[in-house]
Amino acid sequence: MRGDGDGWVVSETGAAYWGRHGAAGLLLRAPHVDGSAAVLLQHRAPWSHQGGTWGLPGGARDSHETAEEAAVREAHEEAGLAPDRLVVRTTVVTATASGSHWTYTTVIADAPEQLETVPNRESAELRWVPEDEVITLPLHPGFAASWARLRAVAATIPLMQAEL
Repeated sequence: MRGDGDGWVVSETGAAYWGRHGAAGLLLRAPHVDGSAAVLLQHRAPWSHQGGTWGLPGGARDSHETAEEAAVREAHEEAGLAPDRLVVRTTVVTATASGSHWTYTTVIADAPEQLETVPNRESAELRWVPEDEVITLPLHPGFAASWARLRAVAATIPLMQAEL
């Protein structure tokens, strides 16, 4: 059912995690002007959880969705990205909640170019950032904790260069 994932899961340590069926985010890569990879980051709206930090478009998974489906849906909702312009390359579980089924899965995908974005109310800004510059931003704590691992995984996958 659409939207049935909205809600908090509380771990055995008392920490709260968004997404009754887990959560997923999209690490979207595209070629930068110098041929290296740029990634699409979301500057989270001040009112949101961890507002003012930079992270990935993403959110709660619904009961019927895979992590890939949830991440692509959230990227469409939060950044206006057309699903048919994205190519999913791999997934990485980047967080788990102790004593719970909850996970956060980062979906790594490519686009043939730095696509135009349309932010929704959850975004103060959306920006294509060269990979080397990501760590210079005030990152969402969860994204900051997983960035080195995500970058290492992404480095093993050739960046898509051809038009879709």
